[in-house]
Amino acid sequence: MKIFIDSADLAEIKEAVALGFVEGCTTNPSLLAKAGRKIETAIPEICEMVAGPVSAEVVATEFAAMLAEARSLAKLHARVVVKVPMTLDGLRAVRTLAKEGVRTNVTLCFSAIQAMLAAKAGAAYVSPFVGRLDDVGHDGVELLQQILTVYRNYDHATEVLTASVRGPMQVLQAALAGSHCATVPIGVLRQLVKHPLTDAGLAKFLEDHAEGQRAAR
Repeated sequence: MKIFIDSADLAEIKEAVALGFVEGCTTNPSLLAKAGRKIETAIPEICEMVAGPVSAEVVATEFAAMLAEARSLAKLHARVVVKVPMTLDGLRAVRTLAKEGVRTNVTLCFSAIQAMLAAKAGAAYVSPFVGRLDDVGHDGVELLQQILTVYRNYDHATEVLTASVRGPMQVLQAALAGSHCATVPIGVLRQLVKHPLTDAGLAKFLEDHAEGQRAAR
């Protein structure tokens, strides 16, 4: 499963890329606002930092305006993937953009039917928001399993990009379900490498090493 960083903060992205296992980046209007960045300048900078796809989201909600904005975003860098909301106008835009060779990421997906429609429209990625489903008492991982089953049944090429990840367990569950990608905030990325037994084992090795050095003197 590919791991992406979910951030528009250049310092966070730099840290994530340095870890060696981050293969892409997702942004959204909220993350850009939090970072105090304009999409036109932030996205090209992020694309130069990250070797894989970088999702940049439209804010327009009407078909024609969405298309115009998506085309502008796609011109910012060759690795841009345009995020489009799961709406009727959004799906129309995805279909048109796919014909033009623009890759899209259908966001705010909360059902397998929505994911199927995104794939049929020609989306490169679909982003099910597993954390938000869990927040309201639904099973986000079950949604992943449903989407992946539908995609296998009909040989859809769209990749499932697990989003709205709250912690390491959801990353593991997404991987076990067979999700193609997961986009993860920096705090969760840091947690992925942590385990108490790893920390305890390292502390013991260092302690034994220090004792050995003292005994050798």
